[in-house]
Amino acid sequence: MVNGNMKQSSFSSLRLARGVAVLLILSTGLIQAAEAPAKPVPAVPNSECMDCHEAEFKARKKDQPKEWVGVRPEVFAKSVHGKLNCVDCHNTLKETPHESKLPPAQCATCHAQPAAQFAASIHGMSQKLGNKQAASCTSCHGAHDIAPVKQGDSPVFKLNLPKTCGTCHDDPKLAQDFRMGKSAAAEHYLDSIHGRALVKMGLIVAPSCNDCHGVHDIKRSIDQDSHSSHANIAKSCGKCHVGIEETYNESVHGQLLLKGDKQGPVCIDCHSAHDIEKPATAHFKGASDASCGKCHQDRLKHYKDTYHGKAMALGQPNVASDVAACYDCHGHHDVFPVSDPRSRLSKEKIQQTCAQCHPGIGPNFTNFQPHANPLDSVNYPVLNKVFLFMTALLIGTFGFFGLHTAFWLFRSIYLYLTDSKTFREAVIKSNTDDIQYTRFTPFERFLHLLVVTSFLLLVITGMPLKFYYTEWARVMFSVMGGAGVARSLHHFGAIVTFVYFALHLGDRGIALWQQRKAIRNPATGRISLRLIWGAIFGPDSMAPSFQDWRDFVAHNRWFFGKGPRPQFDRWTYWERFDYLAVFWGVTMIGVSGLIMWFPKFFTTFLPGWAINIALVVHSDEALLAAGFIFTFHFFNTHFRIEKFPMDTVIFSGRVSQTEMIHERKRWYDRLVASGKLADFRVKDEWEGRKKYAKAVGFLFFGTGLLLLVLIVYAMISRLGH
Repeated sequence: MVNGNMKQSSFSSLRLARGVAVLLILSTGLIQAAEAPAKPVPAVPNSECMDCHEAEFKARKKDQPKEWVGVRPEVFAKSVHGKLNCVDCHNTLKETPHESKLPPAQCATCHAQPAAQFAASIHGMSQKLGNKQAASCTSCHGAHDIAPVKQGDSPVFKLNLPKTCGTCHDDPKLAQDFRMGKSAAAEHYLDSIHGRALVKMGLIVAPSCNDCHGVHDIKRSIDQDSHSSHANIAKSCGKCHVGIEETYNESVHGQLLLKGDKQGPVCIDCHSAHDIEKPATAHFKGASDASCGKCHQDRLKHYKDTYHGKAMALGQPNVASDVAACYDCHGHHDVFPVSDPRSRLSKEKIQQTCAQCHPGIGPNFTNFQPHANPLDSVNYPVLNKVFLFMTALLIGTFGFFGLHTAFWLFRSIYLYLTDSKTFREAVIKSNTDDIQYTRFTPFERFLHLLVVTSFLLLVITGMPLKFYYTEWARVMFSVMGGAGVARSLHHFGAIVTFVYFALHLGDRGIALWQQRKAIRNPATGRISLRLIWGAIFGPDSMAPSFQDWRDFVAHNRWFFGKGPRPQFDRWTYWERFDYLAVFWGVTMIGVSGLIMWFPKFFTTFLPGWAINIALVVHSDEALLAAGFIFTFHFFNTHFRIEKFPMDTVIFSGRVSQTEMIHERKRWYDRLVASGKLADFRVKDEWEGRKKYAKAVGFLFFGTGLLLLVLIVYAMISRLGH
């Protein structure tokens, strides 16, 4: 019983203690509440403001209809300022009604530091100068609906910033009026690698506008303390690209920047500002050379003379994997002077660098000079001499044959006007005479077909590279399917060239072997040098002889009316020159082309700069061949008055008796004297095939004439620049 009373007494004591404690706490709270200052009553309560501004209508611009611009109480209540009174921000308001125009809300009352930064920014300074269109706090954050910065519906939430900034910076009129640089900056940003990563992929770590330009302290790029100034841009990019910034700072470009050289390139010089794309794309690679060329114009100019530079300039889809850009050799962010062992082009590393695209090359290959200037006789003496020789050959050939063709044309026109009846009768009879003789064998016509087709293929696939800077070159490469396809077709044309050249040499070798009895003296049975000479340089041979010189002199005398029109044998001097030019051209173009086709093999025993020489020889000799064929050869064969519009002998293989007597009487007289004329006479179904042959012929030299026009246009446009 005693124990029970004790327990009850203890429990009552505990209850009493708890009650006392509660009373003490309540009394303390009341005392503190009494001592705390009362919250000031606002000069104008929010409800009174809402009476007018909840249903406010205004015209945004003069002469425009009024629209609702009021404040929604429920939206304001959910904003970051929802617990504030209107007059906390609009602190100049003391009573209502008030004036129609009040000063803007004073954000600095609570946000002193951001407000101070904003005041010194480009936006704040613009406002101080009276630019009412400059961005203010409400332009970016909103007014009565301001949401927390990290909330998804905030205008300054990272995903929404491009759209918010783009309100002004994508406005072309504002961009022009206030010289904001490139218009549609936000639009370009959204298409960049940063914009796609942020907006399309939702990678919140990707940079948005404020990561590069700042938040409240945005300044002009020319201001030294701007985040996007030349001096600070690497540091700004380095906030995300830490390792790259360190590499860049050690490079030759970074060292220039650290020394305060304003010419030193920074990130945006190569990657741009708002159009940043993946470096692995073909477009970036194609544009990279132009970026480097902004500072290294002299190096870029001669780089474009190489295959890499020309294919790159043509901007083909497969260019990223096919050709080397500047950074493939010099490095990306790690560009160092060649004398620096860290450079990719240093003596220790250059072979390894070249081997990235040309595996298995030897040390000689590294002597190739991708920026060689053919006009620089001091640094490139051999290349300079080769260039001068090829230039003299081009000018000399075109000058000589240009005069030859002009004299011939004027003389023909003169005869046509003064002796037109005789001239016309001879032309008409030549085309209607049914007595015809073989001039070209079927094999020779087949070889000529190979010559024509392979030559046109080589010109079509090669000349766009030479004149890479023209629009027609890009169109032709695009139609062909790009640089890779054009290169394969060019190699195929080269193979056909070597095939027909080998077939012709083989045919000539067989012919000489078959004539071995004819070169022996019948009296002694010994080989006669005189007969060998006659077999090689005789009238039935295409090899030039002294007779060609005599014919050339006689022909030129006729041009000026100083002698009769000369008669020729089976081959004229200009035809033999064309024949000799094929040997020269195939040798020069063929050997130089093989060096460029197989540089790894040829540089095992030749220095790398032999590739530079091969390029000059190949390019200039090809231009010489194309220009000569499409002008002088076409005139001599098709366009002179006697032959116009086309001589079909190369398709038919035959020549009329009238034409033989009119132009090749020495051949005719020789056949008559030897009794072999009948052996050459031919009559078959040629007339039935003539129209098809003419169609092919017109296609061939029509293509040639079109190419000639394009080449002339390209050369004139180059001179204009």
